[in-house]
Amino acid sequence: MIASAPVARRDRHLAALLPAIVIAALAVLPIAIVIGIALTGSGEDWPHLVNNVLPGAAATTLALLAMVAVGTASIGVTCAWLVVAYDFPMRRILAWALVLPLAVPPYLAAYAFGEFFLFTGPVQTALRALLGFQSARDYWFPDIRSTTGTAIVLSSVLFPYVYLTVRVVFLMQGRNIADVARTLGAAPVRVFFRILLPVARPAIIAGCALVLMETLNDIGAAEYLGVNTLTIAVFTTWLNRGSLEGAAQLSTVMLLLVLALLYAERMARRNQRFHGARATHMKARPPRVRMEGTQKWFATLAVLFPILSGFGIPAYVFCGYAIRRLEQLADPALQQAFVTTVFTAGCTALVTVAIALVLVNATRLSRTAAVGAVARLSASGYALPGTVLGLGLLFALTRLDNSVDAFARAHLGFSTGLLLSGTAAAVVIACTVRFLALAEGAIRAGLEKLPPHLDEAARSLGQTPTASARRVLFPLLKPALLTAAVLVFVDTMKELSATILLRPFGFSTLATHVYESASRGVVEDGAMAAILIILTALVPVVLLSRALMRDADATM
Repeated sequence: MIASAPVARRDRHLAALLPAIVIAALAVLPIAIVIGIALTGSGEDWPHLVNNVLPGAAATTLALLAMVAVGTASIGVTCAWLVVAYDFPMRRILAWALVLPLAVPPYLAAYAFGEFFLFTGPVQTALRALLGFQSARDYWFPDIRSTTGTAIVLSSVLFPYVYLTVRVVFLMQGRNIADVARTLGAAPVRVFFRILLPVARPAIIAGCALVLMETLNDIGAAEYLGVNTLTIAVFTTWLNRGSLEGAAQLSTVMLLLVLALLYAERMARRNQRFHGARATHMKARPPRVRMEGTQKWFATLAVLFPILSGFGIPAYVFCGYAIRRLEQLADPALQQAFVTTVFTAGCTALVTVAIALVLVNATRLSRTAAVGAVARLSASGYALPGTVLGLGLLFALTRLDNSVDAFARAHLGFSTGLLLSGTAAAVVIACTVRFLALAEGAIRAGLEKLPPHLDEAARSLGQTPTASARRVLFPLLKPALLTAAVLVFVDTMKELSATILLRPFGFSTLATHVYESASRGVVEDGAMAAILIILTALVPVVLLSRALMRDADATM
């Protein structure tokens, strides 16, 4: 009996490790294939890419990343500190509404900004009417179709990533330490730059890392605004030049850039350690500083402006077009795109949550470093740009289909055709790999709120690990499971880059429906599909905002 305990523990570790290894291998497979294609090709396209494509695309991408990082950090930190530290008109409503831009995919924001700020848009039209200008030669107006314009668009919809992470830090400890510093005579500006920013630095870096991953994944906004990023270069190299090898080589450069960003993020945070306030002190935060006079209205405008920019402009543009095109609701193409989107997103949510449960349960059953490392590797797909992921999966699924078809022809006398590549299953697999980190993180967060030895208590009463998980843990995890499913569902609805690469002929989602309309120069024809995407994406945003408003500090 004494010797059987280590054996049982070893078997349990092995049972937890094996499925995690399989999942990790499937998640890493696209990366390995892209790198393999890039390294094993003839290399004949590489000189052309190095001399003509890579320098411009890389420089543009780095400039875009830098501007988006600065923009989102500035907006997110400023808004987080204002709503946490100060009291001004509409503060509670604005604190909730600052999350709304997350419901707008970057490509929809780009289409809306383009329509809003171009020559025929309402801004320039009003400017000409007000000042009496007759043509564009009579005045200067900034061009939204530029790298700077693209950075403004992306910053407008991605800043909530920074706002949410920094707001948590400020709520937990920022106001406490700021109040202590002010009692010692420090000026508010000095307190903010010398104390609060260092405290929030890990959160700022974490939020910016998410923002930069989304920026690298973008294709619709950059293409519509005429900015040649690395993602656009991958598409044009493959589709226009017909060079899969060249596209893989550019994708490898993107992977190196992603690894560099992740390494920089870890190095920047390695020496940053701050401890949260004790739970008994969470209710004893200092009162907010009440603004008076013009200051309070400046604060209101400062917080309101990012909301109007990131959510108000897209809502205004697409609602205006959609109201004049209500007949599109009866369009069979739009209805089919909606059904396809819901079906694909639903399947992805179910598969992703199931796999995330396997990973979380594996790490819970076997708290070893090996299982933890494999689980983290499995959830690394979120850092992959959709273009790289789609390219690797396309090649992998094509090879698998060809191998199965060749075997069936040789031994069974019939052709299986395309089983995975060129089907909706390819899109589901890509989105599962890409959004597994979201589901795993949501479920793990819910699991950490439960007593650590709950399932062990159930097993001590005679339940097997599987039975204790099914009858004890999973019912208690229903809110976390629902959150994970909703997050994956909505992000799959918004996914564009991988869907464009992997979708079969005749396969149209709401995202590709809008993209095709914009590619034809008629953004207004995709307005109804855009509204459906935004309305669906509002579901998790509202849930998230309600969770924020349940915070005792936020309801003061």
